[in-house]
Amino acid sequence: MVGPTTLFHRRKHSWPPEEFITKTTLQLLDFDSAAPPPHAWRRRLNCHANILKEFTITFREAIKMVRLGIRLWSYVREEASHGRKAPIDPFTKENCKPSASQGVPLGGMGSGSISRGFRGEFKQWQITPGTCDPSPMMSNQFSIFISREGGHKKYASVLAPGQHGSLGKTRDKGISSWGWNLNGQHSTYHALFPRAWTVYDGEPDPELKISCRQISPFIPNNYRDSSLPAAVFVYTLVNTGKERAKVSLLFTWANSIGGTSHMLGGHVNEPFVGEDGVSGVLLHHKTGKGNPPVTFAISACETQNVNVTVLPCFGLSEDSSFTAKDMWDKMEKDGKFDQENFNSGPSVPSTAGDTICAAVSATAWVEAHGKCTVSFALSWSSPKVKFSKGSTYDRRYTKFYGTSPRAAVDLVHDALTHYKRWEEDIEAWQNPILRDERLPEWYKFTLFNELYFLVAGGTVWIDSASVRANGNSQLQQSDLGNSDGGVDSKDQQNNRDNCDSNGIESNGEASVTDQSNGLFVDTSHVDDDVGRFLYLEGVEYVMWNTYDVHFYASYALLMLFPKIELNIQRDFAKAVLSEDGRKVKFLAEGNLGIRKVRGAVPHDLGMHDPWNEMNAYNIHDTSKWKDLNPKFVLQVYRDFAATGDYQFGIDVWPAVRAAMEYMEQFDRDNDDLIENDGFPDQTYDTWTVHGVSAYCGCLWLAALQAAAAMALQIGDKFFAELCKNKFLNAKAALEAKLWNGTYFNYDSGASSNSKSIQTDQLAGQWYTASSGLPPIFEDSKIKSTLQKIFDFNVMKTKGGRMGAVNGMHPDGKVDETCMQSREIWTGVTYAAAATMILSGMEEQGFTTAEGIFTAGWSEEGFGYWFQTPEGWTMDGHYRSLIYMRPLAIWGMQWALSLPKAILDAPKINMMDRVHMSPRSRRFSHNSRVVTHKAKCFGDSSLSCSC
Repeated sequence: MVGPTTLFHRRKHSWPPEEFITKTTLQLLDFDSAAPPPHAWRRRLNCHANILKEFTITFREAIKMVRLGIRLWSYVREEASHGRKAPIDPFTKENCKPSASQGVPLGGMGSGSISRGFRGEFKQWQITPGTCDPSPMMSNQFSIFISREGGHKKYASVLAPGQHGSLGKTRDKGISSWGWNLNGQHSTYHALFPRAWTVYDGEPDPELKISCRQISPFIPNNYRDSSLPAAVFVYTLVNTGKERAKVSLLFTWANSIGGTSHMLGGHVNEPFVGEDGVSGVLLHHKTGKGNPPVTFAISACETQNVNVTVLPCFGLSEDSSFTAKDMWDKMEKDGKFDQENFNSGPSVPSTAGDTICAAVSATAWVEAHGKCTVSFALSWSSPKVKFSKGSTYDRRYTKFYGTSPRAAVDLVHDALTHYKRWEEDIEAWQNPILRDERLPEWYKFTLFNELYFLVAGGTVWIDSASVRANGNSQLQQSDLGNSDGGVDSKDQQNNRDNCDSNGIESNGEASVTDQSNGLFVDTSHVDDDVGRFLYLEGVEYVMWNTYDVHFYASYALLMLFPKIELNIQRDFAKAVLSEDGRKVKFLAEGNLGIRKVRGAVPHDLGMHDPWNEMNAYNIHDTSKWKDLNPKFVLQVYRDFAATGDYQFGIDVWPAVRAAMEYMEQFDRDNDDLIENDGFPDQTYDTWTVHGVSAYCGCLWLAALQAAAAMALQIGDKFFAELCKNKFLNAKAALEAKLWNGTYFNYDSGASSNSKSIQTDQLAGQWYTASSGLPPIFEDSKIKSTLQKIFDFNVMKTKGGRMGAVNGMHPDGKVDETCMQSREIWTGVTYAAAATMILSGMEEQGFTTAEGIFTAGWSEEGFGYWFQTPEGWTMDGHYRSLIYMRPLAIWGMQWALSLPKAILDAPKINMMDRVHMSPRSRRFSHNSRVVTHKAKCFGDSSLSCSC
């Protein structure tokens, strides 16, 4: 644990606001949270947003992957012929090249998201599940119009730099006719998710200080407001001049969900007047491809000093009856729109090829040396989630707001009337960390800013009531037990080798089986239900709840939304005990198998029909992966220990047991240690492993220990003894085969990289320490390994300024065996840093993680803020932007502040065991005994004995 002193005396990567904003301006804005916080990620608005560079594979890698590439290309084309995206498509590129321009996204979780770049552009549209359009809608802007008494000084400008190609053409009647007059030199952006501040320090009016505070309802343990598709923009105006100023702020919005959706036609805008002074415009969007409709609301709050007017509809083409130029000219002349516009009713539906927009203006007089606050809100109500194979659900927020399109009005009303309470809750959550003097400055704000992914990572949060109404059996049936308890290894092998005998009926339809006896408690029937939650592996790898990656990311949900985390584990526990016999072609080898094998933890919950059609990933047969099942056991035990939720433990125990039993087939030599099978059979899915591996072997040891500890607490002492015996034998075998006196070799094979130093080799120890369990190795071996990783993988990688490279040879050269061995993975680096912290190596841990900040988030880095990729190469080229795994930074915070439940958890002595013969310590040999215990658990009776 971290001591009471500061971790670093130096203040590297410390960005005090005084370096970006004059002290005078900070003092003037020091009220009503208008001034940016002391700790935040900062940029000037005139910063160059460089185009990001994507990784390329080497010629040798291309030769190795040519067959996979051909099969993947064919699969992508086949899916496209059915109108579907492939989960991994490296061949189709976006027209809008990614750039270093991202900022804090808008809204809560799971209701569709819109990001906002640090220069003010609204972009990265993810309203429809699994789709992401990065292109900005440049008509979506805030603008300002200022006039002083006497009329001598007038200013009109879009509040975003006009560095966007053709903008500014005077004869154009579209948005390029607007006043793109902001240079951005004196304007700055300050991000501390879920809030952001943009301060205009004398731009465009030298005598007007402007602060825009962007607020979204991301509030830990608030399972209501954190689901809302809404955001608030609070403008604070400070007049330093000697004359009072008339200031009109303008909010414009296109009827679009990104891409070319605004050109499809059939869209309608209508004004509204709500309660408590909230008024604005509704934009009803008719989506294409059969997707559910979306309704936007843009609004402002009228007060004694603020007058709100609207323009329900204007167009972007010259043929529009009221053009963008007409709108701008009207604002420049009058500073407001006509009051009778509120009575205009719905607009005529737009025609194909035309874009319609709406505008809300809020006008106030700001006295000389006076201050004024103007508040806007945006909501997007898309109550239905429809997946591409037809399943439709209600989003979580509809539980509180209903499914009517006019819910958008209620959303902006509540946002404008509740945002101060949101901010109080956000500050109460963040301040203890921000004020912790032990922590480096860069870590404090990066910790919160990496949470952007829980909004912008394609999250979907559904209401459980719609699951019952939808009638999808796989998602609706929530029982987890199984009648026979054990998993027969030979039967499982037959399942994979003989697809036709596993659920493929004569009519060609697949059957999905879910063997259960009602042990699982269906949380959709209790008041405490928080719905079902999905998030993508990444916007480029479109698979929901990818489990090998969730292993790293899950600390964020466990710390902030533990009920969601437990429900995700329940979903996977149910999946363990199910089977889907539909045939699948695995692209790496071209072989056939079945979609989901019983006893195996799925790679993901699917793509086109999540929960009902799992394992969208089809590069390898993940039923043969060696990391998924141990990761399931480790996550379940950590969550069980951290929450103290005994019923959760009872619910998922049959799946934990089945997951452990399933792995026994991979112990080829009866030493109780699993072996890898000579292909990339784990999360590093291009990095081949031979024999025993440090990564999977360590995970297996940790899983045996976690299963033993959980069995003891549940009451299954006999299974605990099985696991303890296996642990001691497996540990001895792993150390004999891999420990070289300094660290654990990559694997026990004879390949050129078998002795490589893998950054992730102690992933199992990470979870063991995080869960309050005894270390799986002697302390000296753990620290020796971590120091080796630090000295080689971290410090020999650009002097520690890029993170930890995945693989490093003992001679200090990067392991270039494959694409992934030579990459630096952001989430794995954070995980290694967390392991170091848990092992008392705080300075090495923070130095390791700081490399990710330097390369990804700092001004001298590559520009990956708010789009942290899976990883980058030694030259900084990215692979897979906006990725789940970097949420592992919350594993560092977990290490720094282990909860009392973990610290006080019952301790297990793995050395205290009952000796068993080699035959009697096999899980399959004892499956009948274990089944008997499981049935006792179902009756909540823990008194039965073996």
